[in-house]
Amino acid sequence: MRAPLTIGVIHASLPSYFPDKHAVFETCGAALAEICEGEGVRLVNAPGRPMNGAEAQKAADFCLTEGADFLLLIHGGFTMGDVAHTLAAIAVPMGVWATPEPTLDGDIQLNNFVSLNMTMSIARKVRDLKTNPIQWYFGAPDSAEIRTRFTTTLRALAMMKTITGARLALIGGLAPTFYNMDVPTSTLKRRFGVDVEAFEMSELTGRMSAVDDSRAAAEVQSITEAAPVRDVTSEQIELNARAALALRDIAADGQFDALAVSDWPMLQANPGIHPGAAFTWLEEKDKIPVASEGDLLGALTQLASRAMTGKVGYILDMTEPDLERGDLLMWHGGGGPLYLADDQGAAWINHPMIGRGTEEGACYGTISDLVFRDGPVTAMRIADDATALFEMEARVHGRSPKGYSGCRGWLRDFSFAGEPASLDDVISTVMGHGVEHHFILVPRHHQAVLAEFGAWAGLRPLGPVPARNHLLSAP
Repeated sequence: MRAPLTIGVIHASLPSYFPDKHAVFETCGAALAEICEGEGVRLVNAPGRPMNGAEAQKAADFCLTEGADFLLLIHGGFTMGDVAHTLAAIAVPMGVWATPEPTLDGDIQLNNFVSLNMTMSIARKVRDLKTNPIQWYFGAPDSAEIRTRFTTTLRALAMMKTITGARLALIGGLAPTFYNMDVPTSTLKRRFGVDVEAFEMSELTGRMSAVDDSRAAAEVQSITEAAPVRDVTSEQIELNARAALALRDIAADGQFDALAVSDWPMLQANPGIHPGAAFTWLEEKDKIPVASEGDLLGALTQLASRAMTGKVGYILDMTEPDLERGDLLMWHGGGGPLYLADDQGAAWINHPMIGRGTEEGACYGTISDLVFRDGPVTAMRIADDATALFEMEARVHGRSPKGYSGCRGWLRDFSFAGEPASLDDVISTVMGHGVEHHFILVPRHHQAVLAEFGAWAGLRPLGPVPARNHLLSAP
């Protein structure tokens, strides 16, 4: 179990009774504690009020010893530049908060905004803010805006903490010829300290065979109680139950945060299964991301999305653009959790493609079959060897026909970074940037959190590429 995100708070001011008179630190601390509690974030406060570089370093050392992932400097009143100079040189994510003046006439009380301005300009001289940014906050502790900004930061930092040092299991390697999703494990290690352990498919199939019959039967019961079974044999259901148990055991034994599994073609040869339901079950019940087709960056993006929303996102293809109506079908015929199903609910079905056109027909089961309920969604991906971030907001809009069997939904009302985009723009953007063809879809819009996550993580945003009727240079 990972330690929670920890915020280290440093209170600073010149000697003055005004911060105490106006209870700046007390009111800021109470508001911050409430926000952190709501987000499951741990808060530590450095003792004292540093007024020079040595004292600032001592305060930072205290916070870092306590496990702080983020240093927050709160200006209670005007703060000397030595404090900012020292703290900004520490290579840890950092924020600076100043509150408005308590009065707008007579003698100035706090001079906080000037101190905030001074801190940020000093930081630029000692820190590369493009690669190691500092977030600033200006607002009263009880303002809705400041609470929204802090919540955005905490969620973005939680995403960053979740992927940093993550452990991924790659089972069976990358699906054949999916070159676009190949990423060197050394790159993931260098960028985010991610460890990848590779397993032959025999690790999974061997564990499946070794699962106790009574344990498999109990898992079958749980799976079939979660959704109705349609034309899937009991053998296929049991194989998926065994696969789910084996994958769960692999994750637990290796302390893996997420799995990337090549669900075809080896598993169809032995033991004759598509493990979509197993993937679904781990994502729905255990909240363990399982990226199909050996997609490591897909698994990493699922981890990030879980930190942001509390649930595992759906790994999908952009499958069919309806150019006449401006709708985009996002779909996948593998796994996918059940929680976003519409009022018709989900069902277990045979994989609709594997075995198609043969005498046996669609006999490899089972996968989840569902249509997404209407509402706002976000599609995202950590892309291009973990150097870039794609994010797009849209809305699921139910229509007929509903799309292909599997997990799916029609999207419309697209936007990038809050700016509306047409379906043609979406296509042009995905093709222009060459975004890998697995996208993680999550409920609701998260543009601000993703933008801040990208900044902390050093991921360049894959901005919109407006559609044109001629060849475009690569962005």
